[in-house]
Amino acid sequence: MSKHILVVDDSPSIRQMVQVTLKSASYDVTTAEDGQAALDMCKRMQFDFVLTDQNMPRMDGLTLIKSLRSIGAYRSTPIVVLTTEASDGMKAQGRAAGATGWMVKPFDPQKLLAVASKVLN
Repeated sequence: MSKHILVVDDSPSIRQMVQVTLKSASYDVTTAEDGQAALDMCKRMQFDFVLTDQNMPRMDGLTLIKSLRSIGAYRSTPIVVLTTEASDGMKAQGRAAGATGWMVKPFDPQKLLAVASKVLN
């Protein structure tokens, strides 16, 4: 059974590029346009991995991570932030919120697949 990944980003083009990259490795991919939509989906279904942007309308990535970590089913689910934010301070906030990892945009498709493989195995 393929792993189910939730991709959260307010940019339709980023969502599409990430989705195509992950589907090329036979992952099952669902997308959400912001943190609130993602949180609503996560309350209805279980994902094996969540890849989220940081800066989004309605709910940002760190708030999403904190919200997911408070849900029992998502306490140990890998959550990686994929964002333009590269500062050490922001990465530290991500770790404190419960992020598993951090990737900076623009992303390298092979690196994304390597990260997905690592956190899902």
